[in-house]
Amino acid sequence: MKLTKYRLGNFVELYNERCGNANLTAWDISGINSDKEFFEPARQVGSDTSNYKVVPPNYFACNLMHVGRDRVLPIALNHTSQNKIVSPAYTIFKITDDAPVVREYFFIMLKSSEKDRFFWLHTDSSVRDGMSWNDFCDMDIELPSRSVQQKYVAIYNAMLENQRCYGSALEDLKLICDAYIEELSKDYQSVTIGQFIFQRDLRNDGSLGVSSVRGIATSKEFINTKADMEGVGLNNYKVVAPGQFAYVPDTSRRGDKISLALNTSENTYLVSSISIVFDTQKDVLLPEYLMLFFGRSEFDRYARFHSWGSARETFDWFEMCDVQIPIPDIKIQQYIVNIYTAYLLRKEINEQLKAQVKNVCPILIKGSLEEAENG
Repeated sequence: MKLTKYRLGNFVELYNERCGNANLTAWDISGINSDKEFFEPARQVGSDTSNYKVVPPNYFACNLMHVGRDRVLPIALNHTSQNKIVSPAYTIFKITDDAPVVREYFFIMLKSSEKDRFFWLHTDSSVRDGMSWNDFCDMDIELPSRSVQQKYVAIYNAMLENQRCYGSALEDLKLICDAYIEELSKDYQSVTIGQFIFQRDLRNDGSLGVSSVRGIATSKEFINTKADMEGVGLNNYKVVAPGQFAYVPDTSRRGDKISLALNTSENTYLVSSISIVFDTQKDVLLPEYLMLFFGRSEFDRYARFHSWGSARETFDWFEMCDVQIPIPDIKIQQYIVNIYTAYLLRKEINEQLKAQVKNVCPILIKGSLEEAENG
């Protein structure tokens, strides 16, 4: 049993169906992430979507224009039974029925940093460092027999199904949290949180260094700072102790979202002096419970609507104090927090499972090639 070299273009077939619907929303349109999977909603949507492309089940979509920019080939296989809709910039194709490569095996081949480097090296000299369809088709690949391919595809599919089942249960848990919050809004009168939150303005005394500096993301989490900290003095940076919040009042340049996070770690962080740090009266309002409301898209819309200014619009401290939420007994708050904590833990495990599936792809390809060579 030996490996056989093939030219990719001999068994791929372009597809170019337009959706014909001019009014699709971001939730109707898919993008492709760096893990080579479709995601919704799309980050950007044109004013007229009638020219957007259809990706049928078992078809591929890839953006050859962004290979050089991202140093990754943005490509995904539609595993679902429903059509996907993508930007006109994407190239849609399928593996022909008589191809010597199994469709899923080909996809596993593409999910490796080695293949991404190959595509990057073969980008053109255009402004975007894209890759032409002809160059993509000229790629040579070595393949074992279809039976060997199917064997390793089965291993991959089993791992993928395990992760998807776990992810499905994860979404069910999130729905329980959201439904519970909706019920609280009906059963308890909302009150302003200003009477239960307090600003903190403790500055760094020099005991905390650059490793403690954090940025605040619109995804509602602290992240390692992206700022160049070389030579920057930290004495004016604000301290965020465990259990405290920090947010950036400026909302005008953050994609209609507010950068806000709760320090759920056991470490003390430093944030820029432009941030507002605050705490809650924990015997009345649990910070984790309050964070459940801050994490909802409704709060982002509220914060943007109540942001004021000209060149920059800000959601200041007085507006934060005017936010209203239902505040039940502390035991009820703890109950919903426990559910949400379980959700976050499972979410972290799910991300680890995704990483395992991705990391096993090059191992599976290597194993299949070695089996073919030694068989």
